[in-house]
Amino acid sequence: MGRYMAGLGEEMPEALVGRLLRQTGMTLALAESCTGGLVAHRITNVPGSSDYFAGGIVSYSNDIKERVLGVQPATLHRHGAVSEGTALEMARGGRRICRAGVSLAVTGVAGPGGGTPDKPVGLVYVALATPDGEWVERHVWDGDRQENKARSAEAALDLLRRYLEGRL
Repeated sequence: MGRYMAGLGEEMPEALVGRLLRQTGMTLALAESCTGGLVAHRITNVPGSSDYFAGGIVSYSNDIKERVLGVQPATLHRHGAVSEGTALEMARGGRRICRAGVSLAVTGVAGPGGGTPDKPVGLVYVALATPDGEWVERHVWDGDRQENKARSAEAALDLLRRYLEGRL
């Protein structure tokens, strides 16, 4: 699992991003699909996370992605739920709904089923929407469902960490 499963030093990734969010005075929103709330779970495992965690939406269905997060039907029709465009629109929607400084979104195919030749099991898009810009990363994991979810959550936390450290 490489860089995604190790804490940085002794500090776990969720604690590190919490400390960085607190230092910057920013708040975090989450819009999760394939991780099913795992990123929110990890964020809220850190004592004092209510200082910087605004909230999150688990938008497993396309209907919720559209009605709650504001993902455009055309984006879902043209590119599907597992796409760069959907991830970005999810992140934007999470930021807007929670009135947060930054927002992470995760959408993908956790497995074991649901994959196609164009969108294999393990394909995940992680997006970050901030006042300074937006970023999307594409990953393809080769684990089972639990591993793919765990790696996706790690990738989301790592993207946020790099942004907060000024490395994006």
